[in-house]
Amino acid sequence: MLRPVAALPVAAVRTVSGGRCDGRDVCEAAAVYVHWPYCEKRCTYCNFNKYIARSDNEEAVRSCLVQEARTLLQLSRVRRVSSVFFGGGTPSLAKPSTIRAVLEEISKSTYLPADAEITLEANPTSSGKSKLEQFRDVGVNRLSVGVQSLDDHDLLLLGRTHTASDAQRTVTEARKIFPGRTSVDVMFGLPGQTLASWHSTLHRLLEQCDDHVSLYQLTLERGTMMFKWKEKAQLAFPDQELTAQMYDDARRILQQAGFRQYEVSNFARNGAVSKHNLSYWLGKQYIGIGPGAHGRFVVHNTQGKQRQARIQTLEPEPWMKEVRSHGHGTRKVTEQNDFEILSELLVLSLRTDVGISHKRWRERSPTVSLHGLFKASQELRDLQENGLLLLDQNGLRCTWKGLAVLDSLLLPILSQFQESWTQSDNLEPHQPHTTAYK
Repeated sequence: MLRPVAALPVAAVRTVSGGRCDGRDVCEAAAVYVHWPYCEKRCTYCNFNKYIARSDNEEAVRSCLVQEARTLLQLSRVRRVSSVFFGGGTPSLAKPSTIRAVLEEISKSTYLPADAEITLEANPTSSGKSKLEQFRDVGVNRLSVGVQSLDDHDLLLLGRTHTASDAQRTVTEARKIFPGRTSVDVMFGLPGQTLASWHSTLHRLLEQCDDHVSLYQLTLERGTMMFKWKEKAQLAFPDQELTAQMYDDARRILQQAGFRQYEVSNFARNGAVSKHNLSYWLGKQYIGIGPGAHGRFVVHNTQGKQRQARIQTLEPEPWMKEVRSHGHGTRKVTEQNDFEILSELLVLSLRTDVGISHKRWRERSPTVSLHGLFKASQELRDLQENGLLLLDQNGLRCTWKGLAVLDSLLLPILSQFQESWTQSDNLEPHQPHTTAYK
């Protein structure tokens, strides 16, 4: 098992402006996302950065993941990693020794608390009981299972490699190995899906699931097989009104089962929220490792401390070549100014049921207040009066009704924020400095 190492002494972090480090917790702690790029096959709906697994290069991938973790953690100078998330792709295809090697490097490079949340995404067909136990033994303490559907016909259309019985068996095994820390993903808006079949899926899922459920509406992405099927009218898909009803019904059914909707797509009971994903939604820094991974973290260099948005090279082979040559495979770096950081904070925080507090907002935006945004905009006041937004002494958040239509609320909020920002004494909101590597 992993043992946390003592944190190395680091000079105290100062509060500075201009998109730079603005607090000890923000600057000294980070979440880490590790991207495993391989799958057994490409699903018909998927346009993620994933590739068909090779049998001869895991040792090379492992070495590069470890090297990039070391490089980026040193670059960020974070003192503590609050959570690690192995996503993909299908990281449950990786050997447990690969997961262990990455965690050991993180533990060597910074402080990884013994109770840090370590999540692994798993597909049922690559997650036998013995392998799940091995993942637990190398440090994983939370599992996210890609169930997607409990209907074999749906799974066939989605191109999944597992059956409904495979999914049910994996969830049962995972709950024994990761009790209270097994999450399931399920999709709606599938071809031919009806309200009755969706309700049936949810009720069957609730008979077996643990304390965390993620709901995802099927999105048809150009270039996928599912998109081509729709273009050729080979499949019938639920219309927008029906998918909206599916979402609302799922929220109600999960709420009745004791789940709290703590984010637009995520539901938890008994406090089983995803701490890692909350880091994203609360605007905290995170380090992305692996092909195509994204990151947002403060970089220390000769120019000082600057928060950057970073994207790693997409394809595994070029990424590994760059890691071997430079210590990391960063392909693109964008220095974030205060306006960009605050805009992201607004968008992400409003995805959660708690929203953003006045205190947290003032720490980032001393000149534009949340109350000021609403005072300056009748449209925002109308949204509040219509029961979609709530602005009170605690801060700004969506109501239960507002979370369901969040996308329609963001445009007026961001438009008013940009107008208020440019009218204050702040810098212009756009023109970020971007560097493309190699």
